[in-house]
Amino acid sequence: AAATPQSGVSTVDLASRSAGAAAPAAATALLAAPTQNTVYFDFDSFAIRDEFKPVIEGHARVLARDNGKRMVIEGHTDERGGREYNLALGQKRAEAVVRSLVLLGVGERQLEAVSFGEERPAAQGSDESAWARNRRAEIKDR
Repeated sequence: AAATPQSGVSTVDLASRSAGAAAPAAATALLAAPTQNTVYFDFDSFAIRDEFKPVIEGHARVLARDNGKRMVIEGHTDERGGREYNLALGQKRAEAVVRSLVLLGVGERQLEAVSFGEERPAAQGSDESAWARNRRAEIKDR
């Protein structure tokens, strides 16, 4: 049996589909650039949660339409854990998003995964609210 990817994202048909009787606004919405660029993670995890799969799928559609477009995926962690551990975990988070995008048809050369570990927090504080906002991967244009 084939192993399931860590990201849990399966392939998606990115080719233009016949809209049939679908409203043009719905078709336009599918082609619009995603408005969310952040994927959040659970504590000590690099598994992509189901609620963030649409974010990744939206970016995959944009990248698949433009082979010249490049993005960098920045992995981040909260402050808990040692520096080296957090850099490695941030890298795993970034690479999980990259793997998901590649599974959705994006060319590997369009993507770069980097880790900042705990060095660039999105939220200050040492409580669950701040930690949850810092456990993330950010998808950015390059």
